[in-house]
Parts: sequence; C-alpha cells; structure tokens
Amino acid sequence: MSAKLREHFLDLHIHIGRTQDNRPVKITAGKDLTFFEIIREAADRKGIAIIGIIDAVSPPVLDEIEDYVKSGVLTELPGGGYDYLGRTTLLLGAEVETSGPHGGAAHFGIWMRDIRTMREFSEWLGERVTNRVLSSQRARCTSFELQAKCAELGGMFIINHAFTPHKSVLGNCVPRVADMVELEHLTALELGLSSDSAMADLFSELGGVTFVSNSDAHSLAKIGREYNRVRVAEPTFDEVKKALQREDGRGVTANYGLDPLLGKYHRTFCLACDEVLDTAAVQSLSCPSCGGTKIVRGVFDRIRSIADRTEPVHPPHRPPYHYQVPLEFIPKVGKRTIVKLLDHFGTEMNVLHQATEEQLADVVGAKIARDIVLARAGKLAIATGGGGIYGKILS
Repeated sequence: MSAKLREHFLDLHIHIGRTQDNRPVKITAGKDLTFFEIIREAADRKGIAIIGIIDAVSPPVLDEIEDYVKSGVLTELPGGGYDYLGRTTLLLGAEVETSGPHGGAAHFGIWMRDIRTMREFSEWLGERVTNRVLSSQRARCTSFELQAKCAELGGMFIINHAFTPHKSVLGNCVPRVADMVELEHLTALELGLSSDSAMADLFSELGGVTFVSNSDAHSLAKIGREYNRVRVAEPTFDEVKKALQREDGRGVTANYGLDPLLGKYHRTFCLACDEVLDTAAVQSLSCPSCGGTKIVRGVFDRIRSIADRTEPVHPPHRPPYHYQVPLEFIPKVGKRTIVKLLDHFGTEMNVLHQATEEQLADVVGAKIARDIVLARAGKLAIATGGGGIYGKILS
C-alpha cells in the first residue's frame, strides 16, 4: 500500500546569528536569531512545517541542538530530522564557500540526516576552513570535492542563491553550473531573492534540476519571505530528499518568492549615484551618469549575458512560481498590524494563504486587506531593487 502524501511548507535556508551563550555564528545575522527563537518563530508565528538551519555544522550549534534532544524539546525522527512539539521539523544544514575555477566564490548548502552525520561532516570541514564555528567559511577544497563528500555521507547538495552577484555559481564564478558541480548529483538549485523560475529556465542545462526558493533569513522577521510547498509522506529528511529528487510521487509543488524586482540585486546598479543602469551601460560596466565604475552587476543583466536561451522553457516537472510579498513589505503593514493579524489568524501562512479579503478587512480594514490580496496575485506596483537595496512596493 502506497504512503499517503501530504503537502507542507518548507524553508531550507535560515541562519543563526548567535548561540545561546552569545557566541557569534553568522556575523551578518541578527542577534535575535538563536536556535530556539528560530524554531519557535517558525512554529508559532510563521506556520512553516519544515525548516532548515543552515549553520548547524558549527560545533556549538550542534551541541545546543543535541542538548534540546536530550531534554526532550526536540525528538529525533526515524526518517531523519528533528521534531519540535509535533508542529515543525528541523533539518540540519551547512553553508560552505568554495572558490570558483577562474575566480569568484560560491555558496553551497549541505544537508545531513542527523547530528551524528553532521558531526562527521563538521570534522571533515574543520580540516579545510579557518574557523568552523563561523558560518559560510571558505573551504580549502573544490566544489566537486565538497559535493563528493556530501554524497559519501548521504546528504543533500544544493547550490545556494545561484545568481546573486556575490558568492554564487552563476552570479560571479562560471557561465554554466556544470563547470562547478556534477549535475547528476545535484539535489536542487536555490533561485535567490532576485530571480525566479522563468529566469533560471533560460539555461538549458537546468531542465532536469529542481528549483527551491528559500528565505536566506538573517533576522527572525525574514524567515519565510521565500519558501516552497512540498508533497511528502511525512515531514522528515528522507522525504524532503525524495521530494527534491522527484522520487516516488514526492516533489516540490510550488515555489513562493519575491517578485525578482523586489530583490536587492535584481538590476545592475551604480553605487556612486544610486542609479539602475540600462543595458548599454551594463556592457561597459560604467555609469552613463557619472562615469564611475563602482558597479554591482544585477542578476537580470548577468543572466541575460550568459544564458543560452532568449525565452524560458519550463520542463514538465517545474511547479508554478508564485510571487509572494511578505507582510512587512506591504505599505502601512507595520509590527502592530502584523501582531493583530497573527493574533486573529494564528500564523503568517494563514494570513497569506487562507484568510479571505473580507476576513482580513474585518481585522485591519479594507485598504490593507485589499493590498494583501493584490500582493498574493502579484499585482502591486514595484520600484526595482539593485546594488544591495531592496525594491519596494509603491503605495
């Protein structure tokens, strides 16, 4: 008898800012991003059933997680991963940086089934990085060697934020993924905040690759700003791995992400005069307004310059990509309004997916309710982001 499959929300890329005893892990992440606050936020406020801690390779983080298992707050699942109160599953990840073959650097997500296997990977990584306590350290190995070690330990290997101008395979290293990884052993590719499926499917080599959209959260509020819906028998490591590999009827059934225009690296940008550059300026990488060369090349322009297609071709397995505007991006939706919505509807996922416009209006008024519904449909006007500055919704 085949297993009954259900759908769950999944966000696989959440950073830890500090350990419980205030040791830094991801230096650029908020101090409020401690392990327990993350898992409580995901369960209580966001309503996300499966989350990934991308900094679980750090020894003090692993120690902390193991302590929660010993105390009974977390329960190890037979299928891999750790259950929190029957509401949210925790998966253990590592973000590792390697050099590109011709310069640049890229980040990869390595996911392991349990604490024991992650400790084994942590020991291996510790021989190749300067400080494995800190997240996203540059490893003294090639991306192929990193991928091979992940496969040896039965892990998942994901290309993180594949197109961003900093620390990414296609953003600043190579024009083809196959130049840095074995495609047949790639579990998934993360689209990042400034791209979507349509942009990624301009590359013919990615036709057989599963796309994921994750938050890359550096603060509690950013958890779930991008996420996925996956079809699995149960929320465990083994089932998520099957879903990303599209095995036994499992799969990613939807990607939810920012409209790429909202991403902070969508268009090429002049840092000197704060202007988005047009295509002609991108070719010379100089600003037509000031002549300066302090240019951050945008995801859109980089993709257009290296893709081997002019129009996207979506393979049959590709799920829909839904433009999802987080509540905090919507004009007039501040912290008090979000608290009011959560008090009434329980979780942010309920607000974004379940509540009707009429129900929303009863809580926050007609104007905000209408904007939330328009945000669901991707119909709000947007000012384009670039140069490290997010786009914004125009009121």
